[in-house]
Amino acid sequence: MSLERSIRPLERLQTLRECLDRKGFARILEAHSGISAIIAESARIQKDGEVIEYDGIWESSLTDSATKGLPDASIVGYDSRIHTIDEILNVTTKPVIVDGDTGVEPVLFEYLVKRLERLGVSAVIIEDKVYPKRNSLDEFANQDLEPPAVFAQKIKAGKEVAVTNEFMIIARLESLIAGKGVQDALDRAEQYILAGVDGIMIHSNKQDPAEILSFAEAYRPLCQRLGRRPHLVCVPTTYNTMTEAELISIGFNIIIHANHLLRAAYKAMAEAARTILMSGRSLEADALCAPVKDIFSMVGYDHIIRKDRERSELFRLLERENNGVAPRPGYSR
Repeated sequence: MSLERSIRPLERLQTLRECLDRKGFARILEAHSGISAIIAESARIQKDGEVIEYDGIWESSLTDSATKGLPDASIVGYDSRIHTIDEILNVTTKPVIVDGDTGVEPVLFEYLVKRLERLGVSAVIIEDKVYPKRNSLDEFANQDLEPPAVFAQKIKAGKEVAVTNEFMIIARLESLIAGKGVQDALDRAEQYILAGVDGIMIHSNKQDPAEILSFAEAYRPLCQRLGRRPHLVCVPTTYNTMTEAELISIGFNIIIHANHLLRAAYKAMAEAARTILMSGRSLEADALCAPVKDIFSMVGYDHIIRKDRERSELFRLLERENNGVAPRPGYSR
């Protein structure tokens, strides 16, 4: 229930680093609205005698844009994105990682960092493509990369305005998406690490994880040579035959399941809409739908009803005490 999920921004901001320090990895799930964020925060299972749940939430540019009925092409501005982020923060307590697209230019990225950090967001990921970007899963789009020295300056600008050490800036390498290869990604990673980045995300749109594995293997000696190892991040949307355990074993610290709640919701909504048309009524769609009472419970409506009943009972008691005279609305004792 949403009112029971409360945490101060600074406390939340710290939780991603705390999770990584404690476990060595974090399992992150996409959310694009308040209710999807509650699902991400609440999901848990028992497996081999252990409770398994998500460690945080990914606020995705793709799913935020799609929820608004718009393409993921830098059309939705930061003010609109902040509104969605605030919805998610309002009903959850787990760390939130925000997809910052390209970060645009340094001065705009500085303002984004300040706003996200103040809200209690734990990290922002920006990709080293030129603005306006095209989605990385579109194999036909032009994927033009920003010069690494220019992108490194953007990282430095963000790090300089961050107030806390807990807020993380993660660089998303698009070399594999652009067909530049593993070595280009490693060369870029080196410049970003020297610029002070807190994490490196290597991205691929191929089903074959060979390039991802090659990068992960070369990442360790690169970091040893540079004297620091930012967290290694992946988004295994296309190479999803690999398990989380396998990804962790080769060095990944943050694993983001980046768009699955929106895709699942889209499929279910489309099927429900077709079923109602086909049947001429909604009865047959009930099997595709959660009971309304489950939604009420999840978003806290049951809390309101319980409070209404408590107030009604209090009014009845006060009325008896006052010889049948009902107390004024809003009366508190």
